[in-house]
Amino acid sequence: MRQNFVGLVVGTAMQKTVKVRVTRQKMHPIVQKLIRTHKNYLVHDEASQCKLGDVVRIEACRPLSKNKHFTIAEIVRSNKAFEGWQEGGSS
Repeated sequence: MRQNFVGLVVGTAMQKTVKVRVTRQKMHPIVQKLIRTHKNYLVHDEASQCKLGDVVRIEACRPLSKNKHFTIAEIVRSNKAFEGWQEGGSS
């Protein structure tokens, strides 16, 4: 069984690589309050199909570089608002 996470694409500046932010919630043991933490992963995107704001599912794979150990499994939800803005749509 491979590691799977769902996260938000926050960076697309590299070729065939995107930065994905995975957010987790856990209960603070003393204060008993939900604390939101996040971690950024560099993820392999072979077809360069991800855009900023997309929600994606990432899956562990063999190490592809020093920091890249995940690949895009699927795009759960694409960010339509950003696509229209990027193509020069009226605002």
